[in-house]
Amino acid sequence: MNIEKRIEELGITLPAMSAPAAMYIPVKQLGNTLFISGQIPMRDGQMVHPGHVGEDVTLEEAQEAARVCVINMLAAVRYYLGDLDKVKNVVKIQAFVSSRTGWDQQHLVANGASQLLYDVFGDAGRHARTACGVNQLPMNAPVEIEAVFEI
Repeated sequence: MNIEKRIEELGITLPAMSAPAAMYIPVKQLGNTLFISGQIPMRDGQMVHPGHVGEDVTLEEAQEAARVCVINMLAAVRYYLGDLDKVKNVVKIQAFVSSRTGWDQQHLVANGASQLLYDVFGDAGRHARTACGVNQLPMNAPVEIEAVFEI
């Protein structure tokens, strides 16, 4: 499967990789496993839908932000591997949703990320998942997503 072609068919343009803003690396490889650092929904240097979901950010906006996290994740993996066709499986994602107390739809936010991974990788994009609500994320991000990929 040509993943780059599939991404193009979905109307997605992967951003250029930028240097991390803190003391970490975007991708760490152990054997045939990639651990992808948490990605926040930055687009063109701006946070997409900043704030708390269920308060400042709607469910639909948070799902869009989750998609942007995955797009940034794919850019990091492509930069690291040079070719997204080297990805065999999306093993797991963890979605952290900055949400107001009492708001309980974090799993629906994560669906935005899960659906995009399935759209890009097909059955290899199906994964285990954790979705949880948190009080605050870096830079007032509404969502942050990390992942484990098999290559």
